[in-house]
This record gives sequence, C-alpha cells and structure tokens, in this order.
Amino acid sequence: MKIFFRIFGYAKKLRLFLPQYITFVLLGSVFSVFNLALIGPLLSVLFKEETDETFVKPESFELSISYIKDMFNYQFSTIIEQHGEKDALIFVCIVVLISVLFTNVFRYLSAIISARIRLDVVKYLRMDVYNKVSKMHLGFFSSERKGDLISRVTNDVQEVEVSILSSPKSLFREPVTIIVYFIALFSISAKLTFFTLLILPTAGGALGYIVKKLKKKAVQSQESLGRIVNILDETLGGMRIIKAFNAREYVQSKIDTETNFYRKVNLSYSYRKELGSPISEFLGIGIVTVILWVGGSLVLDNQSDLSAGEFIAYLAIFSQIISPAKAFSQGLSGVQKGIVSGERIFSVIDKVPAIQNKPNAYVIDGFNESLKFENVSFSYDNDNQVLKNINLEIQKGKTIALVGQSGGGKSTLADLIPRFYDVTGGDIKIDGHSLKDCNIDSIRKQMGIVTQESILFNDTIFNNIAFGLENTREEDVINAAKIANAHNFIIELENGYQTNIGERGMKLSGGQRQRISIARAVLKNPPILILDEATSALDSESEMLVQEALANLMKNRTSIVIAHRLSTIQHADKIVVIQNGEILERGKHDELLAKDGVYKKLSSMQNT
Repeated sequence: MKIFFRIFGYAKKLRLFLPQYITFVLLGSVFSVFNLALIGPLLSVLFKEETDETFVKPESFELSISYIKDMFNYQFSTIIEQHGEKDALIFVCIVVLISVLFTNVFRYLSAIISARIRLDVVKYLRMDVYNKVSKMHLGFFSSERKGDLISRVTNDVQEVEVSILSSPKSLFREPVTIIVYFIALFSISAKLTFFTLLILPTAGGALGYIVKKLKKKAVQSQESLGRIVNILDETLGGMRIIKAFNAREYVQSKIDTETNFYRKVNLSYSYRKELGSPISEFLGIGIVTVILWVGGSLVLDNQSDLSAGEFIAYLAIFSQIISPAKAFSQGLSGVQKGIVSGERIFSVIDKVPAIQNKPNAYVIDGFNESLKFENVSFSYDNDNQVLKNINLEIQKGKTIALVGQSGGGKSTLADLIPRFYDVTGGDIKIDGHSLKDCNIDSIRKQMGIVTQESILFNDTIFNNIAFGLENTREEDVINAAKIANAHNFIIELENGYQTNIGERGMKLSGGQRQRISIARAVLKNPPILILDEATSALDSESEMLVQEALANLMKNRTSIVIAHRLSTIQHADKIVVIQNGEILERGKHDELLAKDGVYKKLSSMQNT
C-alpha cells in the first residue's frame, strides 16, 4: 500500500479534489439507493397492498435516512388519500426519474475529478522519472538497458495509469457505494442484514487468495516487457549490421523467445485475474439466493415486520451490491500489476545520482587561468584503474593534444573535465576551485564538446545548431554555420536551415553531420573546447573541411584535443602521450620526435 499512496502523492491538487470526489460519490450512491428503495412503495400501489400504519409529517428537518423515509411515506400516503393511487404512482415515477438524474450527474462529476487526478499523476510521475534519469552520471547508462529505461517511462507509467489511477472508481467509489447500500439494508431489516454479514467473509477470503497470487506474475510480465523494448531498440538502431551479417533470423528468434515468455506469463496472469470476477459474481448470487430463502421464509411465516414490498426492495438493493463488489475485486486484481510497475518506477526515482552538486556549490562565471589535474586517478568499477596519478596543467588559450593507443584513458580523462564522472583519487581544479565544489551546470556552460560520433536529433538543422539555447537569432545560427564550413551545403538543401535531418541526422553525410556539431559548439561560444577524435571517421575531403572548421572554432579558446591522426595536432602547444592510464611523455611535436620515444613510434607507424 506504500507504493499505492506514494503514486497518488503525485496528484498535486489531491487535497482539493478528494473531498469533492468523496462528496459526489456519496451523493451518487445515496440517490442510487433511493431509486431502489422506491420499489417498495411502488409495489404497494401496484398490488394494492393494505396497511394499517398511519404516516405523520415529521416535525423538524433532520439529515437522516429516517427523516427522508418518513417524509416520503407521509407525502405518498397523502397523495393516495387526496388524489388516488394513479396519482401516487405518477408521484413515485417522477421521484424515481429525478433521483436517477441526480445519480448520473454526481457520477459524471466524480468521473471528471477522477480523470483530472489520473492525468495529473501520469504527467508528474513520468516527468519525475525522466528528470531523475537525466541527472544520472554516464556510468548509469552503461550498466542499465536503455530499452528497459524507456519501458519504465512509457509502459510502466501507462500500467500505473490503467490499473492504479483508474482505481478511484473501483477502490474508492465502490466501497462507499457498498457502505451506503448496507446502511439502507439495515434501515429496512437489521436482522436480515446481520445474517448477510455473517456469510460475506467467505467471498472475501476466496478473492483475497486470488489477488495474492497475482503479484509474482505481474513482476515477470513487466520485466519481460522491458526486455522486449530493449531488444527492439537495439534492433532498430543496428538494422544496417543485422542486414549486413544476415542476422535477421537470429534477432527474430531472440524476439520470438522473449515474446513467447511474455505471452506465457500474461496468460497465467489473466487466468488468475479473470477468475476473480466470475467467482465474485457466483458467490454474490449464491448469497442472494440464501437471503431470498431466509428472508422469504420470514415474510411467509410472518416472523418479521418486513412486508413483501420491503423485502423485494431489500433484494433489489442487495443485488446491486454485487456489481460494485465485483468491480472492487477486479480493481484489487488489476492494482497488483500497477503496484509492480510502481515499484519499477520508484526504483529509478529513488536512485541517488553519483554526481550531484554540494550545498551552496560555487558557480563558475568564466574561465580565467587554468585547468589542473592533481594526482588524478579514476576507475569505473573501483577495481581496475583507468587513470593513474595524472598531473597536468592546461593554461587558458592553449591547445593540449592527448594521444596514445586506444583504451589508454584519453577519452576518460576528457570526460572528467565536464564532470561526466568524478575522480576517484586526486582532484581537478578550474581556476583554483575543485570541480567537486562547483555547480555542475556552471562547469558545463564553460565547455563545448565535439565527439567522434556526431550526436544529432530528429529535428531541423536550425534547432540542432541552436540546441540548448533560447531565443537564438537566425543570423547567429548562420554565422556559426559559416565558421563551421556548413552554410554552403545547408542552403543547397530543399528547406535550408529548416530541413529535418532525420533520426540521428542520417539524412546527412558524416562530414555534414560533424560540421553541424561544430556549428553547435561555435554558437555556444564556450571558453573551453573538448574535441574527441572529431575527424577520425571522415574521408579525406570531409576531414579537410572539418579540420578547417575546427581551426576556426579553436581560435582564442582553450582546447583539449584527442587525436588519432597525429598530423592534425602537430601545432598543439603541448602534446601529452597517455598509455595504460599514465602520462609517458609530454611536449611539442618536434620535442617528442627528438626524444625517440612512444610518440615517435606512433608517428612512424602512421607515416609508414
């Protein structure tokens, strides 16, 4: 139940709406019972049932069942005496019609409030999951399946909406309706109602057993759905490789296995869930049958003050309890799956980001002096160190190139600067301030990043260049594109800067995508640039254009360049050779060649 109430905690206006909802449900239930209670007087008129009872007008108003009952009987008997039975019949029919109208008006109002609560919860819950995921460090996305995360934001939230957020009707309204019905039943015959309450626990026990069995299957179902979404995400993203390696049947078999498991689990879940409704209905009708026998015997033997009309009204009211009781049992069954989805959602929401701001973190408003690595060490798993005792100073306005074999730690070192990860040993300082003491957003505002893989979005070229910036002027975007050598190919496109570039920018060539990425960095105009092998995946012509764009971008900026091709970084102010997480050599191009060390060996291999 903790998950249940926590989910409803996302309804921001629940305290405002809940009293209204309960009021409307209560009024709807009262008018619904009133409709059925009128069966007794109606039958008395139709069958001309005689009674010696004299009805007196109540002296003062009271908000009670007895007052309403006495007032109705008084008016009813008065109409019979003064106008006859036909007019009394018309009176009852008009009252029934008005009562039905009010019943449905209040049901509609309660349904509208329920819908508002449901949609509020879905919105805020989904945004809370996304906000938490977006705050997680990059290592989180390496260990978690992307498809499973997507499933939690979409399918699990949807399941919560369907099963839990639709429950105010089944778990709140129906119990209120049942209570109101039982109050009416007590007012008609307390003796018969007490007998009814003695046999009801049998039905409740059977339904409770079924509900208890549902949770395990619900867990398996939601986990399987997450795996299916993950497989689909990987498959759609890697379709080129799947086709190239004729692996379609292999992937299809993988999906078929998982979907078969999902089908099997949900079939088992459905067997149990759907069993609740017929069992509750059968038990309900069985109880009605017992009441019919017991109550009918009391009436026939004249052992009770219950008249035939009142007994039929009693049966009519009790028969209406079956429907809300059935809905309540279905609601309990459905909620189990929603509870499981809620647990999966909150398992993400409750995760604490490994990287977060300290209280009153220092806000960086510019880069003035240098970046310093002081005895920096780092490991992803607290076991194997990727970086070991790195000491490095990057002065403002200088270009530092990081070179070395793949897997040596170059990209990891660069990822530590914008705090994608935090160091596990030593410290990194910007203008004398430890990055751990600085506001994360203010750190990243000082930096522009261009990676080997151009990360673009399914949007227009304009929006990709202006990504993350507000109220960007068109002339600024065009100027950035010109600096990045992108303007000429953009204006040749059918819609120019408003051209949609498709998923991950796949409508553009590799060189064009990279120049869009560079234009994005130009427009941000950061004092620090991180270029992670920005030209290594390009052909010679594209590389030349991109290299020229990078040269324009790097003017008057502090640049950290990770290079695979050493020819592109020969003019760097300092070249740092990293191997196995350690700095082996540092210096200018000519100095390192003269050392006849690792750098010269790398250079010779590329020139061969």
